[in-house]
Amino acid sequence: MSTSHVIWPAPAKLNLFLHITSRRKDGYHCLQTIFQFLDYCDILHFQLRKDGQLSCKSTLKDLEPEQDLTLKAANLLKQYSNTSLGVDIQVEKKIPVGGGLGGGSSDAATALLALNKIWQLDLSLDVLAQLGLKLGADIPVFIYGRAAWAEGIGELLTPIELEEPWYLVVHPGCHVSTAKIFNAKDLTRNSFPIIMQDFVAGKSTNVCEAVVCKLYPSVAEAIDWLNKLSPTRMTGTGACLFAKFENNSQADAVLKQLPDKWQGFIAQGKNISPVHFSNMKTIL
Repeated sequence: MSTSHVIWPAPAKLNLFLHITSRRKDGYHCLQTIFQFLDYCDILHFQLRKDGQLSCKSTLKDLEPEQDLTLKAANLLKQYSNTSLGVDIQVEKKIPVGGGLGGGSSDAATALLALNKIWQLDLSLDVLAQLGLKLGADIPVFIYGRAAWAEGIGELLTPIELEEPWYLVVHPGCHVSTAKIFNAKDLTRNSFPIIMQDFVAGKSTNVCEAVVCKLYPSVAEAIDWLNKLSPTRMTGTGACLFAKFENNSQADAVLKQLPDKWQGFIAQGKNISPVHFSNMKTIL
């Protein structure tokens, strides 16, 4: 491992629904959601360093070090473990930024998982999840790598088994500010708690969708367009939308009709994260 260059995936996620049940005194929102992974991933490259130095470069332009969750995760793990080792990380971004697909959190989680192996720390997933929670509420689900029913601020996870359909994911071309949505005065914060049977029966929504559509007209336009072809929902706080299909060819038929002003991709829903079932590639 000491002379290796290793490559790990960092998958996107979908929120299949999103309800906010209350707001805590510290400003965090209590929510209910379902996380499911996609086989659509950023790619992270790791090169071990023995001099203790850390570096992280991304194909994402204008990413300041203080905003880089991947570098923050590496620093946090180094401080926690007190290792003398370091690493060079390169991040190949594929997941749209500000799209509600969890790319930044997933990159950070993959960094924690990969460095736990590369630095031979042997920390448990529970410890890594607790470290990740310091950086973001949805990092633990990427650490555990199982589709989950989530409550609390998103960190109370119950693994579930879901169908694994094909999804068409559409990005309307705008960057949605999560903070802006969660601070919106007209955001619904008193959703009545539901159970899994309610979700299966179709009694769920994304309460952020109405606020996002009001503030970002391109999201509303894209939802209207895609809804005419298949039932559509926004993931997280947006901007990305998703519609599910039984197979790849059905999703592709709709993708081919997508207006040029928007971007889209097809991915399959996964109950086990690609970071846990993939064979990580090692280049000696």
